[in-house]
Amino acid sequence: MAAAAQVGNLKDEASCSICLEYFTDPVSTDCGHNFCRYCITQSWEGRDGNSPCPQCRKISTGRSLRPNRQLGNMVEMVKLLYLPPLEHLCEKHEEILRLFCDEDQRVICVVCRESKDHKSHSVSPIEEAAEEYKVKVQDWLRRMRNETRYILESKVREEEQYTTMRNKLRAEKQKIETEIEQLRLLLREKEQTLYEKLEEMEKTSIMVENANISKLSNQITSLNALITDLEKKCEESALDFLKDVRSTLNRCEEVKFQGPEKIKKYKVTVTLDPDTSHPKLLLSEGGRRVGRTRSAQPLPDTPKRFTSDPCVLGSEGFTSSRHYWEVQLLQEGGEWVMGVAAESVVRKRRITWSPERGVWAVERWDGLYWALASPQTALSPREEPLKLGVYLDYEGGLVSVYNADSMELLYTFPRAPFTDRLFPIFYLDWGAELRLV
Repeated sequence: MAAAAQVGNLKDEASCSICLEYFTDPVSTDCGHNFCRYCITQSWEGRDGNSPCPQCRKISTGRSLRPNRQLGNMVEMVKLLYLPPLEHLCEKHEEILRLFCDEDQRVICVVCRESKDHKSHSVSPIEEAAEEYKVKVQDWLRRMRNETRYILESKVREEEQYTTMRNKLRAEKQKIETEIEQLRLLLREKEQTLYEKLEEMEKTSIMVENANISKLSNQITSLNALITDLEKKCEESALDFLKDVRSTLNRCEEVKFQGPEKIKKYKVTVTLDPDTSHPKLLLSEGGRRVGRTRSAQPLPDTPKRFTSDPCVLGSEGFTSSRHYWEVQLLQEGGEWVMGVAAESVVRKRRITWSPERGVWAVERWDGLYWALASPQTALSPREEPLKLGVYLDYEGGLVSVYNADSMELLYTFPRAPFTDRLFPIFYLDWGAELRLV
């Protein structure tokens, strides 16, 4: 016990009476008392002239502070005798961590407390800070235990509800499986009926096809015979040639040609429907001409109007017969799409240009021509078309597009069973302008 008391006295002798910590850079005053250089300098800060000793109050003149190296060496030896664990020492000042800074949330030493980093902060002893935070942690523990209990109760309720739900789903599954099996029986019966109907349709189609082929073969035979007669006629002398030339011409006029010129007799007048026109399309009075504008017009947003793609439909739709119309391109280049669209074509979002979505059309884009079929097909017209013709055979399920000047067939879409009302459709990008002729 006496030895422990002596060690304690030795620690007191090695400690500064101002900071109560081991001396750091100890110095002696005129009266012989020792202090840390920093502590005594701070104590005398702001005083002019003579300064009192913090321990005996004796006045020291000139602030003559003498380094006490022997005391400094002794302090180092005392530290070795009474050295706390390294984890309890300040990494910067090697002093015992006795204080806790609330603002920085870290443990500090007395020297840290006087530094500019913590001088204005709220600081409390470690024991007091630990008690205060223990209260907060214990409050959280209480709340978390209550929350855990609540979650466990909820888990039990959820498991009970899931058990009830699984039982209901199991019963519903059995019910659905029974209904599906009944539907399978009906579908098998329907399948058999449809296959029988399809077989009848195939037989009818073959009969029609054979009849058409036979008809075309007869026409070819008749034309070949006429061609042979005409070739022989042309070899006759002028006198013989002119004897029955009128009869020869009448025979030629009676031939029913099947060439593209024949479709022009189905030509109809098409006008544009202003109620469907996109706000950035400008229609002429009478609806026979349309061009693209840079700014949108203040048009009412009705269900019929295109508001996504710059499109416009023809005023009249078709549900039967054959129809043909022509479109004059008024600007060289430009990008456009034209053809036929079902009445159900989307108006308020981007159009998917394909027959599966009810659109049969061709386009000019980046100087190239495309048929918007499935898949899209590149077109190679013999010459740049300035006027296009669109031919619709509703009952035949055909849509064809021609160069209207040369009647070169650009593309014919595969046959489709038309059921919806069909309208002419036009899409104009910037730089495109057209007129219906």
